[in-house]
Amino acid sequence: MDQMLEKYCGDFGWWQFSHFVLTSFAWALEGIHTMIMIFADREPAWRCSTNRLCDLTAKSVCGLEPGSWEWTGGAASSTVSEFGLICGQKYKVGLVQSLFFAACMIGAGVFGHLSDSKLGRKGSLTIVCIMNAIFGCLTAISSDYWTYTLFRFLSGFSTGGTGLCAFVLATEPVGQSWRGVAGMSTFYFFSIGIAALSAIAYFFQTWRSLYIASSIPSIIFVILLLPFIHESPRWCLVRGKVDEAMKIMRKIAKSNGKHLPDDVVLALDSEVNDDVPDSQSVSKEALNGSLLDVLRLPLTRFRLFLAVVINFLCSVVYYGLSLNAVNLGTNLYLNVALNAVAEMPAYFLTALVLDKLGRKPLAIGTMWFSGIFCLAGSLAKGDGTWKLVRMVCGVLGIFGMAGTYNLLFVYSMELFPTVVRNAALGCATQASQMGAILAPFVVVLGGGIPFAVFAFCGIAGGLLVIYLPETLNRPLYDTMAGMEEAETKKPSILS
Repeated sequence: MDQMLEKYCGDFGWWQFSHFVLTSFAWALEGIHTMIMIFADREPAWRCSTNRLCDLTAKSVCGLEPGSWEWTGGAASSTVSEFGLICGQKYKVGLVQSLFFAACMIGAGVFGHLSDSKLGRKGSLTIVCIMNAIFGCLTAISSDYWTYTLFRFLSGFSTGGTGLCAFVLATEPVGQSWRGVAGMSTFYFFSIGIAALSAIAYFFQTWRSLYIASSIPSIIFVILLLPFIHESPRWCLVRGKVDEAMKIMRKIAKSNGKHLPDDVVLALDSEVNDDVPDSQSVSKEALNGSLLDVLRLPLTRFRLFLAVVINFLCSVVYYGLSLNAVNLGTNLYLNVALNAVAEMPAYFLTALVLDKLGRKPLAIGTMWFSGIFCLAGSLAKGDGTWKLVRMVCGVLGIFGMAGTYNLLFVYSMELFPTVVRNAALGCATQASQMGAILAPFVVVLGGGIPFAVFAFCGIAGGLLVIYLPETLNRPLYDTMAGMEEAETKKPSILS
């Protein structure tokens, strides 16, 4: 596949560019459905409805007389005001968030397996986007808190597979020389989705209308964009659909202004030493792979273990620092939009040096960069000028870990062959969701403790990356056998 792209079709021509952009819009959908909780579950402003027994200087409404105050935007402005999630019931807001990320973890594993098997990359992406639209609209008509929690759990299940399927589908047709840059660019769409959500939330102030409005982009994506997206030729190849894979490769070559000779046929990397058929009309037995296959082979088992732990540690720091960041002093909508835009320089810089420094040194450097500034933040006091120092340390920590978070998708994808790639990547994504569930509990510890925990996670994660192999300028393997044969020829897994 990589040789055909390089010699005959083009590594990253117009076809790959347009396909990459269309597919990556699904990342914007994931950003919308994930971060909508910031606006829907916020605690609105309140005001005194009477002059009796109401203290405007009170930090919360918990100590005020019932009926002496009211929500400024009305009870329908958020789930907190409508379902009474305040005072002793405030923990329920965190419960919904944790259950959403738990469902994301389950969904990533389920759709990671399905996209590697019968459904394929495009089929799985279609299903999760339809589910996002349906569950988003059903969430808007929730009659009580527990119904709302159920639909948010179901939304998390589908959201967990959205970015995963889109990432693999967008990057697999890209040639080896451009794959790293393309993979690193997917997170721009995630940030764009969060920024777009801020604009949507500004115009739809009630939580029910917000959920309906935020579901419309998923419907638009399914109807207008998905018909122009092709299935991954790599998936077609490992499933034995060589004719279909060749049709896609010919479309790539034609769109890129290249010529693919009729006597050139795709072959799996495990077949390179076999006789190559002289016709493209080939039917082969579909190759199936699962997480069990990853665990059976010592090489991939060790890689999976490291990928899971590293993704978990990275997620704790990324989400934890985001929750622990200082308020910018403006309104909520502007804050969220600025936070989304602020991560883009990290994506740009890491993509700029990715193919120069390599995956491994860059992952180590960005995790240690974040960890060092988190350590400095834990040593800084929480009063006076030291507040500014801690704030700067937090911003720089987010900057470093945002680059790592983006890089790990590319790195993790390249560590495993096509036949089990989504299953392995789904497992790593599940670990990230576990980190997202844990992060809020670290933040509530307060003071310098969260920074100390984030520092440990960042530095420890960088140390673990040392034991992963460098994947720069190495092919994407199709099968377990092809990868094992090629990798065992190298002197050490640390190379």
